[in-house]
Amino acid sequence: MNEPVIKIMTIAGSDSGAGAGIQADMKTVAALGAYATTVISAVTAQNTRRVTDILELPISLIKAQIDAVATDIGADAVKTGMLSSSAVIEAVAEKLREHSLTKIVVVDPVMVSKGGDRLLQKEAVKALREKLLPLATIVTPNVEEASVLTEKEIKSLDDMRAAAEELVRMGAKACVVTGGLASGPATDLLYDGKEIKAFTAPRMMSTSTHGTGCTFASALAVYLARGETPREAVGSAKRYVTNAIRAAYPLGTGYGPLHHFHEWWK
Repeated sequence: MNEPVIKIMTIAGSDSGAGAGIQADMKTVAALGAYATTVISAVTAQNTRRVTDILELPISLIKAQIDAVATDIGADAVKTGMLSSSAVIEAVAEKLREHSLTKIVVVDPVMVSKGGDRLLQKEAVKALREKLLPLATIVTPNVEEASVLTEKEIKSLDDMRAAAEELVRMGAKACVVTGGLASGPATDLLYDGKEIKAFTAPRMMSTSTHGTGCTFASALAVYLARGETPREAVGSAKRYVTNAIRAAYPLGTGYGPLHHFHEWWK
């Protein structure tokens, strides 16, 4: 008898360029041998250069998507990405609780696109802190997002460490601040509620970095659902993302996508 497939529910925005958002989540989950279901929170018109338009879907439709998946397919883990407003964040948090989908929740607090376009309304930061962080098994902000959430400037590894610890105090069970600082190796810092662990990889000079945060968080959800500890899962997800950047092929004229299927394509 076949082993049951791991099911990951991703709740995020659609990226027409398919480098980030729902599309990156689905590719990552599939590449790692799991099954992705999708709850689309917004539709964006974007490419490798910029986001040109955003349509947030009706709250009733976002809720209905979660209901449809939860009452039939279910989910071993949930990954959240672009949730652009307080209303969306509150609806998602409500439904995750209603359907008991809080065992493994990876929160990627998407705020700004790679091209610099805002994806999270300023008024929604408070809701993200108060409604979503308490549900997070692990929250995965980059340095800029961690700075916004903690309202503190981050200029050093000590600042990254302090931000991770503060986000756990806000309610997340664990936090990994990703991307490192502007110079030096790409260092992610994980705080699991007890210890700080640094994960370092060489910084690659690449423009194929669109969707790195989405990809990392989705990979993290898969590895956690497989039973890895947060420390093991962060290490596994970082290796996957690093290899996906290294193997990326040129696409578009801005920030291109990662090669999610680098282990499969010849």
